[in-house]
Amino acid sequence: MAIETMTVSHLKQIKNNVIGNPSVKLQCARDEVFIQMLVECLNREPVADEPQGSKDDIRIEAAHIITSISYGSEDALGSLLRADVHRVLLFAIAKIQPTDSTSLRAAFARALRAITVAVAETVGPSQWGLRADSSAIRNEAKVTLDFLFRIESLDIYLPLLVDPSIQTSTSIALLLGSALRTAEHRTAVAEWLPVADRAREIKTKRGWEKTSTNSSSLYRHGGWAARNLSSLLLTSKDYKYQEGLLLALAALCKDNATVAVALTKPIAEKDATLLHILSLSKSRIPEVQLAACLCAIHIIRSSASHSAPVDDYSARTILSVVNRMIATPPTDTVQNRCKACFILYYLVTDEAILCHIAWERGSLRRLAALVQSITPQDLNEREEEEPESVSALREAALTAIAAISMFDNDIRRSLTDDLKLLPTIHVSLSHRHVGVRYAACQCIRALSRAVAVLRTNLVDSGLGMVVFQVFKKEDEDRRVLSAALSAVCNIVNEFSPLRPVYLKEGLLPRLIQFLGSGDPTLRLSALWAIKNLLRKTSLGIKKDVMNQIGWPQLSRLLIDPAEGIQEQAFNIVRNLAEDEDAIDMVFEGLGTHILLERLVETLESRDEDVVLQAASLLANLANGSDVQQELILSCPKILVSLKVCLAESKPEIRRPAVGCILELARRSSKGRKEMVENGILSTLRHICEWSGGGLTMSHAHTSSAIEEEKDIIEHARLALDWLEHSP
Repeated sequence: MAIETMTVSHLKQIKNNVIGNPSVKLQCARDEVFIQMLVECLNREPVADEPQGSKDDIRIEAAHIITSISYGSEDALGSLLRADVHRVLLFAIAKIQPTDSTSLRAAFARALRAITVAVAETVGPSQWGLRADSSAIRNEAKVTLDFLFRIESLDIYLPLLVDPSIQTSTSIALLLGSALRTAEHRTAVAEWLPVADRAREIKTKRGWEKTSTNSSSLYRHGGWAARNLSSLLLTSKDYKYQEGLLLALAALCKDNATVAVALTKPIAEKDATLLHILSLSKSRIPEVQLAACLCAIHIIRSSASHSAPVDDYSARTILSVVNRMIATPPTDTVQNRCKACFILYYLVTDEAILCHIAWERGSLRRLAALVQSITPQDLNEREEEEPESVSALREAALTAIAAISMFDNDIRRSLTDDLKLLPTIHVSLSHRHVGVRYAACQCIRALSRAVAVLRTNLVDSGLGMVVFQVFKKEDEDRRVLSAALSAVCNIVNEFSPLRPVYLKEGLLPRLIQFLGSGDPTLRLSALWAIKNLLRKTSLGIKKDVMNQIGWPQLSRLLIDPAEGIQEQAFNIVRNLAEDEDAIDMVFEGLGTHILLERLVETLESRDEDVVLQAASLLANLANGSDVQQELILSCPKILVSLKVCLAESKPEIRRPAVGCILELARRSSKGRKEMVENGILSTLRHICEWSGGGLTMSHAHTSSAIEEEKDIIEHARLALDWLEHSP
């Protein structure tokens, strides 16, 4: 594209050519000289005798073209980033004067939004379903995104949120709504204050307060950004503006309790922002409805706690809106129905009570009807003809179905027996669209949590073997592999008829391959599958598994830097050591010194989940032979660690710890003597004081807590009796 100078007419012609024309966008992107000239136009100085309006027109048209190109291919975004478009745009915005035109500010804000959102989509995580997982510019895009959420960058563009121009303010709100995807970036925006306010904060503090971050301005009504977004939302009547503000608030309060709680409380004499957001969920504009539902979900999910569960009224209000949109005949856009499915997913995911409410309100039935209506049984023969939007809708519906079915057996039975959804899941497992395959695997993962469904439906339908083939596929997308592996973890449990079939078909070599991969999720899930595979299985299978994994590798996993890996590794050894013969194998395989050394180190860990598995393993080992008990007692630090577990840990850890002590006390006179010398006697007495009028242990201050710990106390009494009355 040979252009020696940029004129308004040239730029308008280029703008008209690139809008809606991917091939022209790509042609522009590959011309790096043109891209560089285009970016330089953003800060172009007027030539002699050139009117200000002409200069502004060139800068505005350049910004429009950048906006359009940024929505193109990865090549286009890469060319813009190599030209430092984000830095040049920020510099241009920083130089804007009050006398500059509204059109110029709006064009710059829109271009910045387009670049930031395109970068965020490249970096991920995706907001509305899976996207391509491989990108040649991901690292560059991540550096750019981090730069755009640094405080110096926020100082330049975040004040435009309260710009008098709705167009400018909308662009900044949409930027936040689409690009805020990590906790670090959310915190940066939530805690940001204008430069003048920060200076005032410093001046008004006394010297000893200057390092404090808990300032009143910082957190008042959720912070500057949340406060202004809420205020603008209360007064706005423009539908596009309302949508942008709602999406920005949704992104800001997701997993952010400080902001979310502030939005649930009244401000002065006004109602809480959440109530206004819920009223907007009944808007006549579908896009505003969806944005309001998404915002309300993130507020109620982030502000909920154990003492204050999810707001039932708000959840039911949201369900009414999304259910109606999911069930509506295709008069609404496919994109809106797709978003409604994902919003339902965001509402119920990992919340058993909300899953049940959604089922009672008919969400599962509507989702099943939707996905069946767009999934013919010969789909894979016709999928080349299917629009991408329909594939995305199927992914969204299956994703929501999986989430609703994750906890309740009645819901799973409804899915298989009443709604007859297994054929649809089956055909989706081999779909070309990666998100559809991923969501189908998640459905099988949810279904395989039910023993009855696993032993009948998944076996009879062949789905258990189909997902296994997905799991074994070498060139499958890693996210689909992860979902398939999660399903396999359930299917290899001791009650599964597919466990021996999987072993025969190459389960272990594939799991070991995942163990050696650099993907943390695949490594962890592979260990989880091995743990389930070993539970309540024969000694022969245990030996075969360990011959293939290797004891040295298991020993290394016990001290892996990732605590989740440690937890699963100890759980594997715990499941190995289920009887005396298997305990012999563990002592011999790991070696006594390494085994006890790993136990001592782990019982002192700060991670309670890891300590729980180590204590449970030790309780199993205490059931070994007299010789093995002597080996355990020969390690003095073991008894010290057990005493700490008894005195300071949560009940889940104290239960196996006291069980271990009881077994050692019952069978070893030497053990009884050493436990008394190490102060365990007094700790056991302390636990048993509940019957004498007052339990002084730190974890039990209420009658309900005492009730929960009855079995611990009973075992402690038995152990105490052995220590006090046996030689």
